[in-house]
Amino acid sequence: MLLLLLVIAVLLAAGCGGNGDTPTATPEPTHVAETPTPTPPAAVPWTGNETVQTLYGAVRGFEDEADTWVWKAIPYAKPPVGELRWKAPQDPDPWEGIREETEFCSPCAQLQPQLGTLPSDTIMGGEDCLYLNVWRPQSAETNLPVYVWIHGGGNSIGSATLDPGTYGANLAGKSNMVFVSMNYRLGPFGWFTHPALRGGGPGDEAGDSGNYGTLDLIQALRWIQDNIEAFGGDPDNVMITGESAGAMNVFSLMISPLAENLFHKAMSQSGRIVSIPVAVGEASAHNVLLKLLVNDGTAADEAGAETYLESMSNAEIEVYLRSKTAEELWACYEQMGFGLLTFPFIFEDGAVIAAAGFDTFQSGTYPNKVPIILGSNKEELKIFLFMDPSFEGKDDLYQVVASYGSDFWKVDGVDGVARKLSPHADQPGVYVYQFLWGAGGDIGESPIPEPWGFKLGAYHSLDIPFFLGNQDSGGPIAAWVFTEENRPGREALSEAMMAYVAQFARTGDPNGPGSDLPQWKPWSGGADEPKGILFDADGDAADIAMSTTELTQSGVLARMQSEVPEPLYSEALEYLMAAQVAANLLQDNE
Repeated sequence: MLLLLLVIAVLLAAGCGGNGDTPTATPEPTHVAETPTPTPPAAVPWTGNETVQTLYGAVRGFEDEADTWVWKAIPYAKPPVGELRWKAPQDPDPWEGIREETEFCSPCAQLQPQLGTLPSDTIMGGEDCLYLNVWRPQSAETNLPVYVWIHGGGNSIGSATLDPGTYGANLAGKSNMVFVSMNYRLGPFGWFTHPALRGGGPGDEAGDSGNYGTLDLIQALRWIQDNIEAFGGDPDNVMITGESAGAMNVFSLMISPLAENLFHKAMSQSGRIVSIPVAVGEASAHNVLLKLLVNDGTAADEAGAETYLESMSNAEIEVYLRSKTAEELWACYEQMGFGLLTFPFIFEDGAVIAAAGFDTFQSGTYPNKVPIILGSNKEELKIFLFMDPSFEGKDDLYQVVASYGSDFWKVDGVDGVARKLSPHADQPGVYVYQFLWGAGGDIGESPIPEPWGFKLGAYHSLDIPFFLGNQDSGGPIAAWVFTEENRPGREALSEAMMAYVAQFARTGDPNGPGSDLPQWKPWSGGADEPKGILFDADGDAADIAMSTTELTQSGVLARMQSEVPEPLYSEALEYLMAAQVAANLLQDNE
């Protein structure tokens, strides 16, 4: 059973650090002169003109912030609707004329988020959603590194553009890169596996995997290989990045044989490694079928649904599933609040995802060994605990759970991954960071005004606007966190973080020649040797230094036992255990 915190960990996309307005579906793009043609035109390398010729047709860009061009809502696959639902993505149809999109496309089908844990029954977005967006500087320069952003949201909510804090203009303009973001199928449209949906023949392996969201990301990376030169990008220098569930998807692409040679660097922000046996996915799909049969009145109860289902052939089950709307499918899943679903994803099918899952990190058999940055935030959990009324008036418990729970997060998604990857001789540099800006509580005074410095601190997702240069994206949380008083320090830190990543994207090493920034050394396995870099600010200046600290599950638990007095220790551990965060903490299985 998945750790609850692991599932919470994938929350972000939906605006913890950006626009705080309730997301609403944007209009479907208005396509101009989109009549299909039998033969697609050839892609034309970047000419400096905002009208770009891709392999599938011409697209026009528009001026954006930071002296950039932006091209919105470019199709990278055919709409996965009708018979293409639960199929591997297919190349888009070519078009005549020029696509001139002034609006981003609507998000992929998902629940409309509600505040707190309130359930939602409203679907926003739709199935026709496989579009991407490109930003680049307004210059004639070519062979620019390509920065690919994969949004988070538990793989069940979010989109490339719901949160303006993840727009690519500032990074593209300030770091002189091409920035690409895309939508991918979410929830049961993105990950759903059942024998009735499988062809079973040679060549059907990818489409039979159930990993449709992963396949969408791979399709987008193939589109980049074929088309990014038309925007001045270098197809041989592609960096994939993602935060939370987006970072999980970065990890999944590293172990996917189908993603080989499609990217050349990677960065995981607050990720966790999760892959699921196909049998678990099939059991989930079976339960969905039972609920569908009960919900539509075909069966009176679950026992009757079991009997009815036994009488159905696979062909009949397939027709039945394809007849169901998004609302009917989503109603069969438990919700965690904010529109998030409890559902399995990233199936170990052996074609799209390695059959051994993330055990391949340990064995060194994962196919995509690229330079990688791994990181997390000092107080990941606070954004979630902040919304939990059970902590009202319990500040000591709040801080202990946030501090040690966030350390366990770092163990799983950062230090534990670095320990697995770095020993392999053919694995390029592994670079680790911990984001400290905003942290208060037990490590000092936060630059964020109270009560938000304590309540939020260095929360999950706060590093995003620092890496992307989007601290002025707006929203209520940003207004609480970003003030004129802390602007000089945070802007200096953001500039340094962006400089490191821009250099990493170009060379696979974050250290630029002649840079006055502290050297960011790669992870070293020896005791008291360099492990990761700490990102913080002191007054008006960035405060950046290397650390030799390495966290393990057993070490964090032992430190918690020695540092936290009773009864606070038992209360905190009980909370962590109840949240299933501590399911394996008593056994150091690293």
